[in-house]
Amino acid sequence: MIMNRWKYTSAFMVTVLSAVLVMSGCTKSDSSNNSSSSDNTSTSTNNAGTDTKSGEKITLKLTGWGAPAEVAAYKSAIANFEQDHPNVKVEFQSISSGDYDTKLTTMVAGNDEPDVAMMESATIAFPLAEEGKFLNLQDFLASDQQITLDSIVPNITYSQAPGNIIGIGPGPETFGLFYNEDVFKDAGIEPPPSDISKAWTWDQFVDVAKQLTLDNKGRNATDPNFDPKNIKQFGINLPTWWGQYSNFIYSNGGDFLSADGKTFALNQPAAVEVIQKLADLINVYHVAPSPLQSKNIPGTNVALQTKKVAMAIDGQWATSSLAESKVHFNVGVLPVMKEPVTTVVAGMFSIFKSTKHPQEAWELLKALLDPEASLDMLTNGTWMPAPKDWYTDSEKLAKWTKDLPARPSGYQGAVIDMLLNHSHATPTAYVKNFNKIMDIVNPALDKVWLGKQSAQEALDSIAAKAQQQVQGRRDVE
Repeated sequence: MIMNRWKYTSAFMVTVLSAVLVMSGCTKSDSSNNSSSSDNTSTSTNNAGTDTKSGEKITLKLTGWGAPAEVAAYKSAIANFEQDHPNVKVEFQSISSGDYDTKLTTMVAGNDEPDVAMMESATIAFPLAEEGKFLNLQDFLASDQQITLDSIVPNITYSQAPGNIIGIGPGPETFGLFYNEDVFKDAGIEPPPSDISKAWTWDQFVDVAKQLTLDNKGRNATDPNFDPKNIKQFGINLPTWWGQYSNFIYSNGGDFLSADGKTFALNQPAAVEVIQKLADLINVYHVAPSPLQSKNIPGTNVALQTKKVAMAIDGQWATSSLAESKVHFNVGVLPVMKEPVTTVVAGMFSIFKSTKHPQEAWELLKALLDPEASLDMLTNGTWMPAPKDWYTDSEKLAKWTKDLPARPSGYQGAVIDMLLNHSHATPTAYVKNFNKIMDIVNPALDKVWLGKQSAQEALDSIAAKAQQQVQGRRDVE
């Protein structure tokens, strides 16, 4: 449900990504202002361990962010929870995305922590976890009869250390290759496959992108007379956010850190090859917009609708705005380097250790994971469900995928099958100090996207400085 606020890690990234990506309902964007849905209920926090079955009234405080439709989904989940737990009232505070981390930090400093909070891993969750602020959700999962680690999809739990789960994502988000079907039909080109066994290689992908990149005289990028300074349709958007290019780094056998967590790895061959190939889309093949050209490229839905681009690498949340724009779109699997991979990005719900009602807080967290409470957000394409049986049970799967504008024919193969069988955790889940590392990496990559340095030169130039920020992996003891 949250991922796109992670994009804002450099000024260049802001410029590019605001042009090529539509913020999903799972991001800290388009958030409402600070508000509370409290029913004038005072918080009763002086009865540690209160059991709602005793009849005593208690209040739980929940914080989160989101666009109006997301807030409505929260409130629906809360209403269901309160109906099942009549002795509990939930005070929901919706905080604007830009203020969320600051506001929550202030609340923590003032000993006014919520019981349950939506968290983003890299910026605030893990720093607070290192201070011992969260309950270990593994303890609840081990004894719960309704939800277990095996009952939810992979890569949406976040651990401070092995056996210490600090948060569970309300739903995963993966990546796919979105495209305008009319563009492919008019060009007489087979569209991207949704079956992973038929996925394009990188070279096949580049070849198609060349054919679909047109200058203002209708010549494509394979034509010797093609004019790269006057392009009216790009073959592909520019995937320069780590959430996008991580797919290809993992596919190529690379990583952000070495396997033992001790060494910065983006300047190693597998990762460098990916970064260079992405830069070549701009500077060698001219099939993707340059940083300057990106300023005139709208979000994915408008870019595909207006044929500014033929294909776009984006998160599955893009299906919502694509469906609303009524563009004739579909989705295929990402091109494969060595192995098929899609990165999973997700936020998390965490329970603060200071809660005086841990069991009730856990029950609230489970209610927030319930797909029935957020079905509108699933059917409109913004979210995906957390429980695994909502992908494997045909009746439940049909509730959020069958005959819906946001779920085109390629969705099952390109999104669901990839999630279940070929997904990889986001680097923010396991790379310690990730933001500090990327604060060093991003300016170096700006030079690569601009064609001023090769990927190897740029990443080697900052490797020593990035290495100073390496603190290991969370999945390594």
